[in-house]
Amino acid sequence: MQPDDFPPGTVWLVGAGPGDPDLLTRKAIRLIESADIVFHDALVGPAVLDLIPAGAERVSVGKRSGRHSKEQQEIDALLVAAAAAGKRVVRLKGGDPSLFGRSTEEIAALHMAGYPVFVCPGITAASAAAASAKISLSLRGVARDVRFVTAHSRRGAALDIDWNSLARCGSTLAFYMGRDAAPEIARGLIGAGMPGDMPVMIACNVSRADEQRLTTRLDLLGLATRALANDSPTLILVGAAVALAMPEKARATAADSAL
Repeated sequence: MQPDDFPPGTVWLVGAGPGDPDLLTRKAIRLIESADIVFHDALVGPAVLDLIPAGAERVSVGKRSGRHSKEQQEIDALLVAAAAAGKRVVRLKGGDPSLFGRSTEEIAALHMAGYPVFVCPGITAASAAAASAKISLSLRGVARDVRFVTAHSRRGAALDIDWNSLARCGSTLAFYMGRDAAPEIARGLIGAGMPGDMPVMIACNVSRADEQRLTTRLDLLGLATRALANDSPTLILVGAAVALAMPEKARATAADSAL
């Protein structure tokens, strides 16, 4: 990337993907290598952070469930200040900036302050988890659509989700940040009519060397998530298409009962 493509005072929101640096786009790598300062989330993989040049400033603005190192308004202000100082700024976000990445607030703050901001997309965790498990999120005759849902809510508050809409057959549901909410997800979907034996897959640390996956049933989701996830970033996939990630013996039974 030429300096004129990333002039001083410019901000790029860059999708860091799910963790494996080989899943970064070529453009994302060029932007990271050209940055003067990188503001990064807690969920950005360590191997991705290793791509930040030694001479670039590295600032963690990570937010994990229940542990926010920076409030969103403070992050917005830091980005504006860095652009005002004439730096080439990369805001490195786990996955894709447009999916539960709070990109709208940051873009709005930079536009309001008069600084140019651009977005480089990244691979989202649901796509990477499906690739690891060798399944398709959509599947003709089984999963007509894919729905991305955030399972994060304010501490102590119930999830604000239309369970009846999600429980209708024909979708693959991808719940992001689903570790703590797993029991509530199961209760909500089953209470809205989804069968308890609907296949689900729990995926932790997707695409990284320590990735773990477990395929089970919806009515066992809470128990299985507690056993597997610990404190790891967790994605939950729900739907008939997930049955294809099960052992061959269990696959036919689960798929037949889910349709």
